[in-house]
Amino acid sequence: MEVHDYLRILQARWKIVAVTTVVAVLAALGASLLTTPQYEAKTRLFVSTSSGASVQEIYQGNLFSQQRVTSYTELLEGTTLAQRTLDKLGLDDLSAVQLAGKVTASSTPDTVLIDTAVTDESPERARDLANALSDEFVVMARELETPEDGGPPTARVVVEQYAATPSAPVTPKTTRNVALGLAVGVLLGIALAVLRDRLDNTIKDRNAVEELAGTGVVGVIPLDKARQEEPAIVFADANSGDAEAYREMRTNLQFLEVDNPPRAIVITSSLPGEGKTTTAVNLALVLAEAGHSVVLVEADLRRPRVTKYLGSLGDAGLSNVLAHTAALEDVLQPTRFDGMWVLAAGGLPPNPSELLGSAHAREVVEDLRSRFDYVIIDAPPLLPVTDAAILTNIADGALLIARYGKTTREQFARAVGNLRAVNAPVLGTILALTPTKGRGTAYEYRYYYSSDKDGAAPAAAQTSTPATQRVGAPAPTAPAAQPAAQAQTTASAPVEGPARPQNGQHHVEPPATQAHPAPSNDAYHYRAAEQFPPAPQPASERYGSEPYQAPQAYSAAEPLSRPVVHAPRRPVNDSGSESGEER
Repeated sequence: MEVHDYLRILQARWKIVAVTTVVAVLAALGASLLTTPQYEAKTRLFVSTSSGASVQEIYQGNLFSQQRVTSYTELLEGTTLAQRTLDKLGLDDLSAVQLAGKVTASSTPDTVLIDTAVTDESPERARDLANALSDEFVVMARELETPEDGGPPTARVVVEQYAATPSAPVTPKTTRNVALGLAVGVLLGIALAVLRDRLDNTIKDRNAVEELAGTGVVGVIPLDKARQEEPAIVFADANSGDAEAYREMRTNLQFLEVDNPPRAIVITSSLPGEGKTTTAVNLALVLAEAGHSVVLVEADLRRPRVTKYLGSLGDAGLSNVLAHTAALEDVLQPTRFDGMWVLAAGGLPPNPSELLGSAHAREVVEDLRSRFDYVIIDAPPLLPVTDAAILTNIADGALLIARYGKTTREQFARAVGNLRAVNAPVLGTILALTPTKGRGTAYEYRYYYSSDKDGAAPAAAQTSTPATQRVGAPAPTAPAAQPAAQAQTTASAPVEGPARPQNGQHHVEPPATQAHPAPSNDAYHYRAAEQFPPAPQPASERYGSEPYQAPQAYSAAEPLSRPVVHAPRRPVNDSGSESGEER
């Protein structure tokens, strides 16, 4: 792993590091507060020998004293001296072993000084124990160094410095413990974050998706909490990061196959809860925003959600068409978004896989393909059921969704394998619900539109594009069909509207329809002519068998040549720029 890999892990899993650090600091602080304060009293002893007359004797005596210092430090920490000290002070609540554990003796190399320290819960008793211990050791050393014949002792010990009453405890050291806990917490948190990342097998980048699927990533959809309340994006007023991600996906779909772009697309995922229905709805909306006629098929006959998200009727739909109890024209519903229609799931059948795998289902998809530019099919997940694999076989292909941080590599690989097993084409993949923190895409889109909104709001209001006016506008109430005479009369005047499709294109503008009547409180009685308005007719019936030729002018009469008016040129100032120049 390189440095940027560790930085990526810390950025993605900073919560683990933070929690571990806080726990370690609190543990160190708690241990310090629960520890009983200990006070330390220190004394210093000096060891010497009888000096001789010559320099050599003095040097040998000094070496002898240094050798004695090492032995004396062992005696100071022994239980014999501790018992003599307790007897001198008359303390009964301490044993010799306990007092010996409180004594610490040390010496500096090449010196004859011994530092003695005694710790106790009481500063006064620590002082008394240290002084009494030193005095008793002076007596004990004299007894040990005095010869049996009563000669002078070979070495002597004196107390060079007595202990004073300590004013502050030596333990616990709260500041040191907290700093140590902070350091240990940070290191342990980083180790846990790296370990968690190594053990995490969920998909978190597009490279993993491309590697498992063998196809490119069509879109990366950022997480937007607003989609939880309103799954459908009104693209006319949407400049958020996820709206721009769907527009980018729309562009990428056009370049999947330039000569034969897919028009019947299945949207599916590995498991439920990965955002496939929201993606299908907004993909259909973003295609309708570009002026295409789109039908969204609610093919999840087990857990339908499209009608709920769009507010459409779901009493009759695809299941009724496949069961031959309703005609396709009768159950197609227009939405409040111009250019977008919905084919609801209808009643939930007991055998969804058999219905979707029938020959009639293929005929329905082909019929929808002839009526609309795009057919977006919201299919069930791949791993629980086989419906999505069946639908992909009768469509142009599938877009497989992987949810960031939830879909595992094994689940995604199994979903791709289910499609490959039935020779179903995988058009591309979508990485959905990616976090926006640490990514500049969402911020850049918001910043771009917010900075332009102040200065260009009036102009945008006056020169709104036809697509912007069309998306979000209410469904027209006038019927689309007109008598031939009336059509010829209205054709003589210039008409503002979208241009007819050119040769080779599949754009179909659905006719204007009446709004849905509100369902009555009585039992539902299916009446095809009144429940749903008529759907768009096939392209062959509207345009005929001959190739379509684009009109030269929107008039039934011969186009008249218009006179050319030469307007005088406006002088341009050298100091300034024209009004149309961007600033």
